[in-house]
Amino acid sequence: MNTPEDARQYAPATQRNREPILEVLLQVLPKSGTILEVASGTGEHAVFFAPRLSPLQWLPSDQNPQLRASIIAWAEQCPSDNLYPPLELDASMPVWAVEEDASLYSPIVAIVNINMIHISPWSACLGLMAGAGRILPLGGILYLYGPFKQNGEHTAPSNVAFDQSLKAKNPEWGVRNLEDVVAAANAQHLKLKATYQMPANNLSVVFESGD
Repeated sequence: MNTPEDARQYAPATQRNREPILEVLLQVLPKSGTILEVASGTGEHAVFFAPRLSPLQWLPSDQNPQLRASIIAWAEQCPSDNLYPPLELDASMPVWAVEEDASLYSPIVAIVNINMIHISPWSACLGLMAGAGRILPLGGILYLYGPFKQNGEHTAPSNVAFDQSLKAKNPEWGVRNLEDVVAAANAQHLKLKATYQMPANNLSVVFESGD
């Protein structure tokens, strides 16, 4: 029988990007409340960010049961008092589990989504924006991290190759155009607050919930 540690998965990019992402999160996140991480993946980000962002609460989620098992295993290895167990959550669904069980958590004041919208169908991005529009309070924050095209153009040759490899795996995947993402956010009353240039030709994109 496997021990919880055996369920841990590893994403090499996490080790490279977690410090720069944390630097931005410390600037843009509210000071109290719950942060919902949509598509937490292996859980490595969750166990790194949670103790460093206390007293904020960190709520990880993923639709993949193997990744949720990895999150649980990482949390057992690196426990943090402000880290919730992971939720099953598919961003493209019209209602998220966290909305049905909202009383279990302190108010969700921000949503963090790292490296998802380019490795999922566009419907997942639209669902993410709709969920953020439903859940976030006025002034709430939606944080995205990943590669983006700008004005329809890739920002680096490496992103061209990455985009091609994604589309070869699934034609519904691909590096998104920042302007399309901003338009989808605006439709849910989420206004672009700031963008930050990040390592490896990625961006941090920060939206704020408005009227």
